[in-house]
Amino acid sequence: MNNVLCIGELLIDFICSDLNTDISKGENFKKKAGGAPANVTAAISKLGGKSSFVGKVGKDPFGVFLKKTLDDLHVDTSMLIMDKKCYTTLAFVSLKSDGERDFVFNRGADELLKYSELDLESIFSNKILHFGSATALLGGEMRQTYTKIMKEAREKGIFISFDPNFRNNLWNEREEEFVNISRQCIDEADFVKLSDEELKIISGKENILEGVDSLIGNGSKIIAVTLGKQGTLVSNGEQTEIVKSINVKSIDSTGAGDAFIGAVLFKISLMDDPKEQIKDFDNVKEIVSFANKVGALVCTKLGAISALPTIEEVENKNLKWL
Repeated sequence: MNNVLCIGELLIDFICSDLNTDISKGENFKKKAGGAPANVTAAISKLGGKSSFVGKVGKDPFGVFLKKTLDDLHVDTSMLIMDKKCYTTLAFVSLKSDGERDFVFNRGADELLKYSELDLESIFSNKILHFGSATALLGGEMRQTYTKIMKEAREKGIFISFDPNFRNNLWNEREEEFVNISRQCIDEADFVKLSDEELKIISGKENILEGVDSLIGNGSKIIAVTLGKQGTLVSNGEQTEIVKSINVKSIDSTGAGDAFIGAVLFKISLMDDPKEQIKDFDNVKEIVSFANKVGALVCTKLGAISALPTIEEVENKNLKWL
């Protein structure tokens, strides 16, 4: 099975379309489907891969909208729980002229996912499990579920992908806790995606190369550090290289990192033996080059899921490298 399963939050992004406006002053908000792991499943499916989502939303109009969004993209939502006792998680996003953004979260159903609610046989039947939730590590039922599934997947030899998805306003005055739990997850993972900011926070190193070296462990994993327009630094502990990106005009970076991960996992899911085949650094560089294109293209449109490209768009020969 070439399936990638992602666990975490599925939520509504209310994106303020008043550019360079503080959320408190914004008047125009567009409703978009979001949530980091859900974005990853959507990216995989849009590229032509097979993906499944595990998480919880409210049995409310927002939850119905979110499920339909993933269903329409042919993401398997059979393990999405719709809970009538809680509301769907909401995020409010304001954009800046350079495509960067600020978040305000109203957390709901996603943090209430219980281990006892899950179909474990279905979860562990997948080739790849991705853990890339911005909120799952914050605490509560979801954190326990998340880390337990990750540990069991490691024991079963399943390929594990991890993206810490750090958000300043979520971990205010809890940064040390974030670092500790992220390091534990990195130790379990085969592929780790980090922004340069996350690398510095988690490693405690200002120098990128030193930071990567401190996290790579025994060299059995791949770490990719996204550097925006500069491309992506990728390392297996023995070889390190910056893979270039393409030239685009960024209007909204929301979901670009998730699209990058989705593209990486889409390519890895096509491999017969992912853990063995990513030992070939040329394979890894080729995968990251493809993922850089996908992430850059997402930045050219508003929204996360709605901005995802098809495989035909990614393979457009007119795309220009930086």
